[in-house]
Parts: sequence; structure tokens; C-alpha cells
Amino acid sequence: MRALLLAAATFVAAPALAQTPAAQTSATPPVPRTPGLPYAPKSIPDRIVLSAGADPAREMAVAFRTDRAQGTAEAQIVLAVDGPTLEREAKTITGTTQAIDSANGAANYHQVRFAGLEPDRVYAYRVKGAAGWTEWFQFRTAAATFKPFRFLYLGDTQNGILTYASRVIRQGFAAGRIALTVHAGDLTAQRDDLDHDDEWGEWNQAGGYNYAQVPQLPATGNHEYVDHILPDGTESRKLGPYWPLQFALPANGAGPVKPTTYFVDYQGVRFIILDGTAALDLGSLDAQTKWLDATLAASNAKWNVVLFHQPIFTCARPKDTVVLKRALKPVFDQRKVDLVLQGHDHCYSRLTAEAGRDAGRAARAKGATQGPVYLVSVTGSKMYGLNDRARTQPDRTAEATELFQIIDVEEGQLKFRTYTASGVLYDGFDLTRGADGNNRLTELSEPLPAVRTCNGDVGPDGGACVARRK
Repeated sequence: MRALLLAAATFVAAPALAQTPAAQTSATPPVPRTPGLPYAPKSIPDRIVLSAGADPAREMAVAFRTDRAQGTAEAQIVLAVDGPTLEREAKTITGTTQAIDSANGAANYHQVRFAGLEPDRVYAYRVKGAAGWTEWFQFRTAAATFKPFRFLYLGDTQNGILTYASRVIRQGFAAGRIALTVHAGDLTAQRDDLDHDDEWGEWNQAGGYNYAQVPQLPATGNHEYVDHILPDGTESRKLGPYWPLQFALPANGAGPVKPTTYFVDYQGVRFIILDGTAALDLGSLDAQTKWLDATLAASNAKWNVVLFHQPIFTCARPKDTVVLKRALKPVFDQRKVDLVLQGHDHCYSRLTAEAGRDAGRAARAKGATQGPVYLVSVTGSKMYGLNDRARTQPDRTAEATELFQIIDVEEGQLKFRTYTASGVLYDGFDLTRGADGNNRLTELSEPLPAVRTCNGDVGPDGGACVARRK
């Protein structure tokens, strides 16, 4: 086995934050807590999340949490064998540690990078707490060249994370052979819906060991940011303290927003992750647009997928995000992006033509090629009602519906399938790459359930409609 290169994790240090709810007054209700208060940091690591390096054939990284008794970041890694002798050749790797105070107690977050890995090999690793090592987890590095794989796409988990979103996440992993997972932002609410540390505890519990074995590619949403008052009294935003602790992401993004933008090349797909909130509210749109264009121009991948939170074409809000559309859509078109994966709207939308579904289908019937396909999805319990355009512009929509998406990547085809929380196939299409280098879209031929929408105050499942209008 080639020697493993030791590389310490690099991330933006977040200040220790007292997450204990603010002093209460008679007019200020207490911040809700998860029942049973189960998320105290312990002497055995938890919140273990695997992330891909920029070249996941040769690099992965892990973030995890312990109590303060474990003061250093330590992991062991070895090429997996088939007997119970993993310790024999395991290498100990160290990383970086950052303290944080929370409503659940004082904790240390640790990050360790595994570099010098061999492509397309299975590795086992474990991480250390003051009381000892965790169980061994396994991951497979990416192949050095194209190889078919499957990934899972999740929209906002944000609300009802453990109560509702967990079953959807677990259904997605139960589909089998998931090589990586992409999250379209708002992983938690990070407002006053629930204590912030509890929310991250629920998010980690919802994915469980899957997050420790399958690389996670998250995008930030607006709820990954917290309100920030500037010295002049004006309100701004800053990245919440948990993001740079919870994810050990590649440091190859756009200059002013490197903690939240990055790209990963995985077996013939370039995944490019943007930060829509920083683009809209913190002045980084121009820098991100130039970085996006350059990153796409340099891509040798067979497929290019862009992931961010605020959708170009909204299915819930009165108006599209014009600023993002004006800046990003021309780049998507010129550079022939294949999929644009988004969240934020808490509804489902697949859009293939800005002129509307009928125009798109008519064009395809005449042999037209397909540009970027725009997707919006939601995993958690917070739901918004469809806007008026959503009745005719997207090819397929849903409201008051929790969903997950499975994408199978083949050399000449992307197979995209959307499933409801109970595992029912709800939507899908195939993108086929022609000899001319252009995509052509084929909709599914099998019968699909009726479009899920509220009928007045009655939801698609017969109970009350839980989708509120924006």
C-alpha cells in the first residue's frame, strides 16, 4: 500500500458560540428543544461526516464531534481487508480541532484529511474520542477515470428533520449503491424553530452511519447563515458557526467565499457548488459567476452538474430570482451544463424550457436538443404552495410532498428519477448525449401518479393542505 500522506484539514475557524438560549423574558418563549435532550457531546465521537476531496480518487476528509476531553483530531485508516484485522496496518492521521459551546454542552469538532489514497479502492477508517475509537467505517475512493455511479439529491431538510425528513433520507440510501449525496442547502433551519445544536444533532441522526460512509456534498442555503448586525446598525448575514465545523470541504472555490463554494470531480462528473445567499446578499455574485465560468471552461468531465440553493426558476415565489438568472443562466447555456439542482422553494419542479412545458415538448418532438434541466426539490416538512406559473411552465410539479432523487450516471446517459417519501416513482427523464455532443431528453414512458397538489384546503393525501402560499 502506498504511504498515506498526512494532511491537516483547512477550514474557516468559527468562534466559540454559546448556544444556550438567551435570557428569557415574559414576552420571549424558550427556544424549543429536541425531546429528551439526546445530543450532549460524549467521550465517543458522533456527527461523523465524510466529505470528498477535490479529487476524490485520492483524497477524502472526515469531520466529527467529541466532548472536550478529546483535545486532538485523530483518525486511523487502512486499505480494507476481509477479516477482523484492520488494526494491523492502520495508519494514524491527525488533523485540526475547534471548540464550540452549545446548549448541549462544550464540544470539540475535529477534521482530518486522508490524502495519498489509491483510486477505486475500499478504505476503512475510525476516529478517536477520549473513551476510545469508534467502529470502523468504509468508503470507496472514486475511480481515476469515468465509471458509472449513482448519486442521491436531497432538497431542504430544514424542518421536521428527524421527525419527517429522516424517513426520506433513509429511503434514498435504501435505494442502494449510493456513491455520494448532494444537498441543496437549508440542511437545518438555524433560526428559532429549534435550538441550533439540536437541529444539527437531528440532521446527523437522520443520516446516521450513511453520512460517515458516503461522501456528502452540501450547498449552503440562507438558513446556513445567521443574522449579523454591523457596527453602523444595519443588518447583514454571516455564515453560521456549525457549517465550517461540520464539513471538511475542498478549498478550491471562489475567492471571497471559499468556505461555501467548491468543486469535486467524481468519475466523469464535475459537481460545482455555489453559494446563492452570499451571491445575493453579500456581494459575491460577480466573483462566483467568473469562477463558475472558469471552472466549467476547464472541465474535462463528461457531465457538469451545478448545485446551489435559490432556484433560477421558482415554483413557489411570485417572481424568479432575476439577479441570479441574469448572471448565471447565460453561463449554464454557453457551457452546456447538464443539471442545475436547487432547493429553497419547498415544492417540486422539473423545468426544461423557460417558454413552458408545451413549448418544450413541441420542440423535442421536432428533434430539438436539451439545454440545462432545472430541478427544485424538498425533503423536510416545511411546504410552500405552487405559484401560478408552476401550473404551465415546469414539466412536472408537486406541492405538500417530501421527495428524494436518484441519478444514475452512465457514459452517454443520465437517468434521473424522483421518488416520494414512501418510495413511489413520481417523475423522471433520461438525458442522452448524442454524437454531436448535445443532449436529448426523453420522458418516462411508464405511468406516473397524478400530479400532487392541494385542492383548496385539502392536501394531496386527503388531510389538510400543509403548503402555504409565498
